[in-house]
Amino acid sequence: MATHAVFTLSLTNPDRLAQYREVAAQALAKHGGAVVQASGSITRLDGAQDTPTMAAVLSFPDADAALAWHADPELAETHDLRRGAGNTNLILLG
Repeated sequence: MATHAVFTLSLTNPDRLAQYREVAAQALAKHGGAVVQASGSITRLDGAQDTPTMAAVLSFPDADAALAWHADPELAETHDLRRGAGNTNLILLG
């Protein structure tokens, strides 16, 4: 059964985000992952957290694949690009 991760970003460095976007799909695909939906159009429905600049839902074959993607040493620079784009959160559902 597929599992999902939710990524949010409050953008502070557009150049880093542009660099990340160039390599993100290939990095996800290495572990069977894909972007289900991503948007810079965010509407807060509830809650007290700051509204991020953008959010994405990622899909992986299972939790182990998501964890492998996150821990893959060959993708460390890719993850650093993502983190360097601004204030980020990444959570695994399930």
